[in-house]
Amino acid sequence: MALVTGLNILLITLDQFRGDCLSVAGHPVVKTPNLDALAANGVRFSRHYSQAAPCGPGRAALYTGTYQMNNRVVANGTPLDPRFTNVALEMTKAGYSAALFGYTDVALDPRLSTSADDPRLNDYEGVLEGFTQIVDLSDNVSAWTDWLATMGVHVAEKGYHAVATEPERPADLSLSAFMTDELVEWMGTQDEPWFAHASYLRPHPPYNAAGRFCAMYDPLAMPAQLPADPDFHPLLKLMLQSPLCVPPTDRDFNDLQANYYGMISEVDHQLGRLWAAMQANGTWENTIVVITADHAEQMGDRGFIGKLGFYPESFHIPGIVRDPRFAATFGTVVDQITENIDIMPTILESLGLPVPVQCDGFSMAPFVQGITPPMWRDAAHHEFDWRDLSIGRGQGEWPWDRRLERQNLAVLHDAEGAYVHFGDGTSLCFDLVTDPTWRTLQSNPVIVLSYAQRMLTWRATHTDRTLADFLSLRGGTGRWPDGVPWRSVDTTGD
Repeated sequence: MALVTGLNILLITLDQFRGDCLSVAGHPVVKTPNLDALAANGVRFSRHYSQAAPCGPGRAALYTGTYQMNNRVVANGTPLDPRFTNVALEMTKAGYSAALFGYTDVALDPRLSTSADDPRLNDYEGVLEGFTQIVDLSDNVSAWTDWLATMGVHVAEKGYHAVATEPERPADLSLSAFMTDELVEWMGTQDEPWFAHASYLRPHPPYNAAGRFCAMYDPLAMPAQLPADPDFHPLLKLMLQSPLCVPPTDRDFNDLQANYYGMISEVDHQLGRLWAAMQANGTWENTIVVITADHAEQMGDRGFIGKLGFYPESFHIPGIVRDPRFAATFGTVVDQITENIDIMPTILESLGLPVPVQCDGFSMAPFVQGITPPMWRDAAHHEFDWRDLSIGRGQGEWPWDRRLERQNLAVLHDAEGAYVHFGDGTSLCFDLVTDPTWRTLQSNPVIVLSYAQRMLTWRATHTDRTLADFLSLRGGTGRWPDGVPWRSVDTTGD
């Protein structure tokens, strides 16, 4: 595979963005004209899913192309094992500058620190290895508030709490506007092909949209939310006890929902500014643009806010790829199931770069080129671990007590059913033909068994295989890849 030269890559993540909240996807309320325009000038993946939640786990899967069962980032603050490569490292190996605007939510592996006082051990918002952080918009957001000060705007709140004051100022002073300005300015200084990751916070909470977008949608005109679920599993009761999963007492779901839609339209507006700037500075026709999210948002459905559990509302996210070389596919909608673990392989293969063997995902580049791959996945998969709600609550000591490992779930679903397997040995299987809202359990044991078997097969075929293809024999160490006869990597020895 030959390296494709002269192309830039722009990877954009929109934090906590639901996949159904696009007007091009038929949403009855929210307006996203600039994301719609990108879809019309690219390929939209209508059934695209995140593999884990919350932010840290979702991004670990995105950046490494691996399922949670392999990367084991199970919570915000769980370190990402440095044995994994990632999309930034692979791009820098290929000679690209890898620039970060925003944040990546990666915790430092404590084995890499030489001091217990290392400040990086106190923060889960570290920078993914391989990136050079151009604009730091982690929890501190000081780059933005310092910029506001230069504009004559003083923000009394500090750090993340400052974001909640966005309705008090014009939208052109928003966090998203600031990052867009910085990204556009940086693009204008680049002389060589680049890889940039624009990690936008919005529409992540706090649920306070910037400027005029705060009042863009009427709380009384919000679409109905899915009702609370039956008591399917103890996890649901645990989530109802968490302040992170239910709305504040002084705000109702409709108010939060209106502001959530406002945040979506505001960041969409900033993306429109970005598209216009790229067209003006000459980068539009030599840049592959990839849009996704780290996870989605319940937004009142089933009685919850945030990202949690096994619900599709927390994992169905946008997926759009614009490759300027393939105008014939512009406006195409791909209905096959795609996943965030596919993003890294897609970026690498689009540039003619090899995809690391660690990747669980597949390249979506054939779809972008108008080719339907002969084999593709038949279901979506995602995982959720809630041990962080229980750590310190008498769970016993390692290594003999494995109760924390039971506080996780894995989901496999297609158009006809959804199977949820919990680490405590229980399971749920929903009949989506009878009821697509995930509230009716499947009563046919044969169908339930078939989904359970597919779950086992999925796990078996995606077990980590970094060294599994290698053998050390007389004559050296070699690899047996995909049916190709043995090829010795090292012919030294006896």
